[in-house]
Amino acid sequence: MQCSSTACAKITTCNTAKLPLNHAFSVRPLQPTDYAAWRPLWDGYNGFYGRFGATALPEHITQTTWQRFHDESEPMWCLVAQDDASGELLGLAHCVFHRSMTRIEPVCYLSDLFTREAARGRGVGRALIDAVYAAARAARSSRVYWQTHETNAAGRMLYDKMAKHHGFIVYAQEL
Repeated sequence: MQCSSTACAKITTCNTAKLPLNHAFSVRPLQPTDYAAWRPLWDGYNGFYGRFGATALPEHITQTTWQRFHDESEPMWCLVAQDDASGELLGLAHCVFHRSMTRIEPVCYLSDLFTREAARGRGVGRALIDAVYAAARAARSSRVYWQTHETNAAGRMLYDKMAKHHGFIVYAQEL
């Protein structure tokens, strides 16, 4: 299941009280023509988590990820926040729908959320999460969840207002 055009079509302009009236932004699905504007956000997200320089993701992973966002058979999808005046992309949300052993309906994993540093504190992250919720509802998903690093204090302040932390700890093993 992908974020179909029907689900993502319900995403509209997001104006927040924190933004000046002349600085509105919209949340919309990623388009194939967005690569040059998306890439700095993707690189910024990866850099935030220490994946840069010698530890950067291999280029083929980035290219495959980009292609998957535009493949209708893939469950991965992306929303971006765009400044209405300048057209600049301000943030991104990467998601994937998947099955669950505890639910019949698909669930939505919000894999990556990133806001350009200059746009932080203006409601972009909140608008992206709200838009993910709307797209997941439209796709009949029963849950949206995500994880963040324990040191992401600014992100966690927002997340604590938008979702419930259930206390789980993530374990992973590279294979």
